[in-house]
Amino acid sequence: MLIRTLVLLLALLAPLACQAPPRQPLAIALQCASGDCPLLKGAPQTAGMRSGFVRLQSGATVGWHTTGKHEEALVILHGQGEALIDGQAKHSFVAPALAYIPPETRHNVLNTGKDALEYVYVVAPAAAQ
Repeated sequence: MLIRTLVLLLALLAPLACQAPPRQPLAIALQCASGDCPLLKGAPQTAGMRSGFVRLQSGATVGWHTTGKHEEALVILHGQGEALIDGQAKHSFVAPALAYIPPETRHNVLNTGKDALEYVYVVAPAAAQ
């Protein structure tokens, strides 16, 4: 009897546990004191997208990394630089610009200009193929 009651209770509560809280629209200032400021941090704030603001001084890089199974867009706001993709030719850009990084791609961003390079990154789960 106890097991039957627990199973019934779990069956009734399961739909509530699966419902994500509603996501709310928001606006975030693109000002930060450091060189890398997370803006959107993924769930539960978003459905899986993350975003941040980056400021690189002349000659600086963000460091080699990958976003795993996520794709990434870099919205270049100010400055110039290069998207360095492991095993490929460099991709140069000057603001305003957009750089796209596919999933499972090791990459780095280098500031090649004299001024600060400022960009917003957006990382989101890639659609299953």
